[in-house]
Amino acid sequence: MATLEEPTTAPEQQPVTLPDYMTDPNAVLKDSNAEWRYKNPPDYKKTRKYYSESEHERPPAQFNHTLASSHRNLEQIITPISWPEPQKADQPRPLAKSKNHTAGSLPELVENLVKNWEIEASYKTQLSDWRTVDFTQYSFAVNEQEPVSAEHMLRTFKRMMPTFAWEVLEVYTEPPVVAFKWRHWGQFRGDYSAVNAAGESVKVAAHGGLVDITGVTVAHLNEKLQVTKLKTWFDSDEMFRQMDPDGQAARVPLASCPIIGGGDEPATAVKTDLNVA
Repeated sequence: MATLEEPTTAPEQQPVTLPDYMTDPNAVLKDSNAEWRYKNPPDYKKTRKYYSESEHERPPAQFNHTLASSHRNLEQIITPISWPEPQKADQPRPLAKSKNHTAGSLPELVENLVKNWEIEASYKTQLSDWRTVDFTQYSFAVNEQEPVSAEHMLRTFKRMMPTFAWEVLEVYTEPPVVAFKWRHWGQFRGDYSAVNAAGESVKVAAHGGLVDITGVTVAHLNEKLQVTKLKTWFDSDEMFRQMDPDGQAARVPLASCPIIGGGDEPATAVKTDLNVA
């Protein structure tokens, strides 16, 4: 005798629980048990205020971009087609953030993730304390160079700009491989000093105006939405054109640089507290 089978119902799908570093841009600042560079979590109040109170002046730089379904094509960038002119010190108003993302949208979640990553990369001294990355796999690379520590690049920016705002402009793909376009802007208040690819010590005097750069990043995430690999591209030549519009940068071969050899005068370091808004 045939029996009627009870209809089966699909199991109820559980809502995804997002980590706090994707819902709150300041989440990792609450990590009291982490080892912080200056013993305590940094203060980001001024940086967040700068980001939220920026006034509109002109649209951000625009990128041509070519994106396709393969990860390899996602990681291709076409030369930027337009950039903002550097702003002089007699024009002190900051550039505006150009986006107000909907709460809970993918662009907002990615923006929060990167802001928390920047805090950890800048101030947490133990990689095992970082919550935004899977430290067993994590790597970071810029402009097709070999993977490096993000701390070096972030410290360079910190010497230059006391408050340096950052925003996501567009997100092209969803996890686990998130490709997005971003924008960084701030006032150039601290002299720049670094070594270029030609082996020269380069110094650029701060002009007090604005620097506005745009780039693209591809972030690989694991099942916990932690970063396993970051690859970033931006036009460093354009950034230097904004930093040094009159071509006044001082270039000294390392052989005669006081830090490396040949000189007697000690180098002085500029300490500022730049954070990503």
